Amino acid sequence: MSGDIELLNFRGSIDNMNDEKYDRVARVDGKEITGGAIYYQLDVNTDIWPVSVGDELTITLASSLNLDGSKDDGKGWRDANKGEATLADDYDYVCHGKIYRFEEGNEAEIRVYISFGGLLMYLTGPFERLKSLRIDHVYLLCKK
Repeated sequence: MSGDIELLNFRGSIDNMNDEKYDRVARVDGKEITGGAIYYQLDVNTDIWPVSVGDELTITLASSLNLDGSKDDGKGWRDANKGEATLADDYDYVCHGKIYRFEEGNEAEIRVYISFGGLLMYLTGPFERLKSLRIDHVYLLCKK
């Protein structure tokens, strides 16, 4: 069920963290634990979800939070399916964002840039793994 809406799912490590620029935001970066093919940078609101160097995260990008794969029909993600089970129930940190840049470096590697209302995410990795992100909006779901 959720496999149809999950565009990308990987287990990553937090290798570096910079929390000096903003009060409640840290920019973390790391790589996929198994294989290490995906590298990421992610701005995290540490008031909502504290993280540290060495943490291991499950990072999922999904097209919908609805378990049946249906879109939220213009509702905000907080209002969608009130009282019903969603993909977000299994995660600790959820954001909705817009993919604003998609760069193909070479045949093997691409870069994806996503904005979650000012908090940014950057991914680089194999074309075959990231090509499903050629859409406008995604949900970011993370858990330790």
